[in-house]
Amino acid sequence: MSRATDAKGQAAAGDHPGCQLYLITPPAIELDGFAGILAEALDAGPVACVQLRLKDIDDKALKQAADTLRDVCHARDVAFIVNDRPDIAAAVGADGAHIGEDDVSYEEARKILGPDRIVGVSCYDSRHKAMSAGEAGADYVAFGAIYETTTKVATTRAGLDLLTWWQEVMEVPCVAIGGITVENARPVVDAGADFLAVASGVWAYPEGPAAAVRGFNRVFEEAKG
Repeated sequence: MSRATDAKGQAAAGDHPGCQLYLITPPAIELDGFAGILAEALDAGPVACVQLRLKDIDDKALKQAADTLRDVCHARDVAFIVNDRPDIAAAVGADGAHIGEDDVSYEEARKILGPDRIVGVSCYDSRHKAMSAGEAGADYVAFGAIYETTTKVATTRAGLDLLTWWQEVMEVPCVAIGGITVENARPVVDAGADFLAVASGVWAYPEGPAAAVRGFNRVFEEAKG
């Protein structure tokens, strides 16, 4: 998932580069400082996507954060996605949006963003939700929580068998999310995740975010055999 059109083209062509890293911002950031931290992390190794996930801030602050972090991502050919708000994603020129159960519908998000931008859908532990989203045209589905997580309150747990099942029945990429770290990532990759969505596993990594990005990419390379 490099940039929106590239990602959609890869999915349509069945191009499978192996598992990739999908970064999610911390729940609260100091924008100027975090922009530099993000740049260092993205420079440390391949990252497919960055999702801006900030709750309980006004639209002006969200747009300001999106404008700043979009530029950091696009300078490195990394897709930039806004959580919850396809309207903000469209307004700031993001590559797409990620929506959950309590957000606008997939159909509404697609209407706002058009056919060429990414729309990803949280499907939690539900095969039915995932099948419905995939058949509707979602660019990826997200399953979780895979492990215990402190980033958000997770009301569902998705087993690794769900990732394997999805790969057997659908070509739409799947994202695994929830409690994933460098140390526990390999079973998730082996189960069939196309992307690992990670927040604290990178930002709170003891050796720093750049080291975490390098660590995840080592796991991906080792999994390729």
